[in-house]
Amino acid sequence: MTSPVLDPDLLKAFAAVAEHRSFTRAATALNRTQSAVSVQIRRLEEWLGAKLFQRTRAGVVLTPAGDELRVYAKRLLDLNAEAVDALRARKREAVVRLGVMDDYGTVVIPPLLAQFAKSHPEIRVEIETGLTATMPARLGEAYDLVIAMHPEGLGDGELLRREQAVWAAAMSYSVRPHDTLPVALYPPGCLFRQWAADALDAAGLPWRLAFVSRTLAAVEAIAAQGLAITVVKARTLPSRLHILSDGLPPLPGADIHLHRARNLSRPAALLADHLQLGISQPASHILP
Repeated sequence: MTSPVLDPDLLKAFAAVAEHRSFTRAATALNRTQSAVSVQIRRLEEWLGAKLFQRTRAGVVLTPAGDELRVYAKRLLDLNAEAVDALRARKREAVVRLGVMDDYGTVVIPPLLAQFAKSHPEIRVEIETGLTATMPARLGEAYDLVIAMHPEGLGDGELLRREQAVWAAAMSYSVRPHDTLPVALYPPGCLFRQWAADALDAAGLPWRLAFVSRTLAAVEAIAAQGLAITVVKARTLPSRLHILSDGLPPLPGADIHLHRARNLSRPAALLADHLQLGISQPASHILP
């Protein structure tokens, strides 16, 4: 058997009468007529099958059932108000969805977002990091903004800065002639993986894929232990690694582009302009 659903309007009328101990004063507080409040209380009593108030010479007093309901009514009305406030606040709060490469999401973007949050606390930014090759195609559906890497001189969107791909390894690592190079890279679809393989093959250097991960932190950790070399952007070189050059072929340059969804919201446009300005500045103004 389905339990009756307590109507919030009936509970509000009940709570007002319970607080003021008077149908007349409750009606005034609710901006209703006394007869309307009386009808609501009668309907609530019929739903519950219990008498909630008893009239006395001193006024209206709660019955034992009414006193028990008073506790539940307060909790239900408070929870209802909390839910309404939370959803209204969420509606007022603007959300911007940003897709970005893992290294930028770790090093470059956080300080810029901290600056942005101080000026626009009402705008919430949701970030997804990972391979950005397919992210621009999902603008409007999954992202409002995407910061993606493209081969130098290629790709659409707004050019933010030019990066140089470099070989990197642990401080103690050195390339020894004729050794098979262990390489830590990212999954297929990553430009660095393609460039590394093409460059080593073109140079005729023996190599093996020693480690694959989607995250910069995992690749960096393997390289920092001296277990492999990897490819990173020179400006976001992790502190535990150093750039290798001797005995390794040069790597291409990369362009970092900002992609904006069509019909961009004002909050997203504000963030886009902030990121465009911040990333276009010299690295010394961005990196912590």
